[in-house]
Amino acid sequence: MLSHFLSFAWRRIWREKHVNIIRAANLSIGLASGLVIFLVVNYMLTFDRYHPHVDRSYWVVTDVHRESTKQTDAAPRPLADVLRRSYPFVESAVRLETLFGRMISVPNGKGGWAKKFNEARNMCFTEPQYFDLFGVEWVSGNPETALSSPNAIVLSERYAEKYFNTTAAMGKTLRFDSRVDLTVTGIIKNPPTNTQLRYDGLISYATIPVIESQAGMQDWLGLQSMCFVLMRDGSKTDQLLGALRAIKKKYLPPAESSHFSYHILPLEELNHQRSGMAPRVVLYSLIAVGLLLVGASCINYINLATAQALQRSREVGVRKVVGSNRFQLLKQFMIETGLITLFSVLVALVLTQLAMPFVNQTLNDQDETLKPSISILDLLEPGALLWFLPLLIGVTLLSGFYPAIVLSGFNPAKALAGRLDRGAGGLNIRRTLITGQFLLTQLFLIVVLVITAQLRHMQKIDWGFHNEGMLAIWLPQQVPAQYERLRNGWQRIPGVESVTFASDPPASPYNRPASFSYHTASEPEQFETRVRAVDGKYLAVFGLTLVAGRNFDAADTTGQRVLVNETMVKRLGLSSPAQIIGKRMRIKDADRTIVGVVKDFRSGDSHSPIVPVTLIHDRKHTAMAVLSFTSRQQNLPEKAVQTIWEQVMPDHLYKSSSVDRLMKSFTKMEDLLAGFVQIFACIAIAMNCLGLYGLVTFMAETRAKEIGMRRILGARTAQMLWIFGKEFSRLMAIGFVLAAPLGWWLTSGWLQQYAHRIHVNGWILLATIALMAIITTATVLGHALKAAVANPVRHLRVQ
Repeated sequence: MLSHFLSFAWRRIWREKHVNIIRAANLSIGLASGLVIFLVVNYMLTFDRYHPHVDRSYWVVTDVHRESTKQTDAAPRPLADVLRRSYPFVESAVRLETLFGRMISVPNGKGGWAKKFNEARNMCFTEPQYFDLFGVEWVSGNPETALSSPNAIVLSERYAEKYFNTTAAMGKTLRFDSRVDLTVTGIIKNPPTNTQLRYDGLISYATIPVIESQAGMQDWLGLQSMCFVLMRDGSKTDQLLGALRAIKKKYLPPAESSHFSYHILPLEELNHQRSGMAPRVVLYSLIAVGLLLVGASCINYINLATAQALQRSREVGVRKVVGSNRFQLLKQFMIETGLITLFSVLVALVLTQLAMPFVNQTLNDQDETLKPSISILDLLEPGALLWFLPLLIGVTLLSGFYPAIVLSGFNPAKALAGRLDRGAGGLNIRRTLITGQFLLTQLFLIVVLVITAQLRHMQKIDWGFHNEGMLAIWLPQQVPAQYERLRNGWQRIPGVESVTFASDPPASPYNRPASFSYHTASEPEQFETRVRAVDGKYLAVFGLTLVAGRNFDAADTTGQRVLVNETMVKRLGLSSPAQIIGKRMRIKDADRTIVGVVKDFRSGDSHSPIVPVTLIHDRKHTAMAVLSFTSRQQNLPEKAVQTIWEQVMPDHLYKSSSVDRLMKSFTKMEDLLAGFVQIFACIAIAMNCLGLYGLVTFMAETRAKEIGMRRILGARTAQMLWIFGKEFSRLMAIGFVLAAPLGWWLTSGWLQQYAHRIHVNGWILLATIALMAIITTATVLGHALKAAVANPVRHLRVQ
């Protein structure tokens, strides 16, 4: 019997191959979209779950309470040491500090360098206790002693290959920041991709006092290290929270204690809180979108399947007359659904795998240290099977059960007589499903239009300074740069207009606030300022305008002169910029004099308003050189610039970027979001079009005699088309009435994060309904026209 069902199902599927290809394609696209989303979410949720004691490992973070509360991912340097020495319920604690923009050199044995690398985020300073908490596989070396001494480094296999072209690198030497030699004391397996602690180089924490002052190791006010704690079995988190409160009271000055609060988070939250790239609310939203897309594909399948039901009415009637019961018919139709679903799943898996390189590259673009390798093979993992198999079963049942119920429930006498009750019940269900698709599609359209409009608005924001056609070169941080030699060399290059040295461009993602006191006040002001270390050329290079006072004096090398912006003047309650000239302010542990006021400019991204900014004439704390050119040329003379660098500073790595590229990083996340939403919107539109095809087919079948009668009575083609247009217009309007307020609420909430934002207005909603009308018309017009102009005799003759 099963063989009979299978052979008949295959013949039936092949006979209606064109419609079944549409059904399978619809299900494949929806399922592939859901699989891509679910695989990404599954990958994100597995971050840092592989560590041996993840259930009792915690991450200590600090909130800083100043003008506003700032959440950080760090803690004071001495905290981990105090916890493991003073509290018995702490089994182990470790501190680590990620490196940013530090140079690693490989000596060539002749006093020079065989290779030079700029390392950021893949290396850290840490302690031997690191291996107590985190899952690390050793290739060679002793985990208990490898990081116990200064000037030691443990490398991953890939970094050993990168530096020495071999994994047999034990005992070899690297030069760190051209200051200290590091000896390789261990080789470990490459870290997995699903971890925030993606370190290929672990430098002993005892090296920090060698390159910094010893006093910095006991700094309780600085937040320079990440702190992780391993609790003993049976210990309570309340014990750790109580210890943190006691430590704050004991070690922080009373005047500063209220400005800091310590919190703990489970280690598994490392990728979802504060420093992570995947907040849980985003992951849950992605899951919801994936379920919507899979659900929409099932709805379309149901619409297309039930649209074909009337064509199989006589088959059902004959089967019931010759003795088939409803259960046998259900099995027959479910087998057909199963075969189409199986084919759809196979196609979906192929589409998913084809999409994975794009997905992996997109994730890598957001975090260059992330090297994801997500593939459909991840579906074979036990954790993935827990959701993948129920998803397949649910899709098969959802897409096949209702059509099978409809088909198997036909009255045999009416089916054979061609007089089936084509009642409103089934059609109303289809109308409800299509209305849901209109709702989903229009909701996606509203979101796409709002995000696109906001991105265009952000691109038009006046930053208040020049940023096009400029080149930034990073300076070494641990040794003084040859400022004048570099400047003189670069200014001899044709086209170079000016050179400035600064800690940051006017707008920077590293926009950390600093407290200060103004004039004669002994206490810090209630608000903070953003600080830029600059030289006298900074204003000219970036086109900043003075509104009062003067620029820095090039001959002044004391670093005691500062410029502030107009917002600083307003926040201090002064009525005129001139009133602040000559006043004193204490900032960065030094008394300084305000000599000028610059016109406001943006110091951060569009999420934040313009805030107080202080420019300090302090070249020794600059981090980059910025070159401006006589013409805003697209092809900057980087080779010539690098040649001068190699001549002046041969021991240091050259690293550059256009300032314009740095500015574009402010909209990186918005561009990614816009891209994903546009893809999802296109998929939703495709689903909607297939659903409309199913409904217009069903309407043409169910109302065939009505259309034929109207034609005979003289109805024109336009009037016939209105039968279909009226139906779809009503469903589209209902979907819009539901989608408009929901879309407005969602997008308005999203826009609140931007200080400079658009407002969701009627034009966006009108554009949504207009686009939906165009898409709907293009989808249904051809099939509706074919039904409207068909020979009415074919529908009215006795069957």
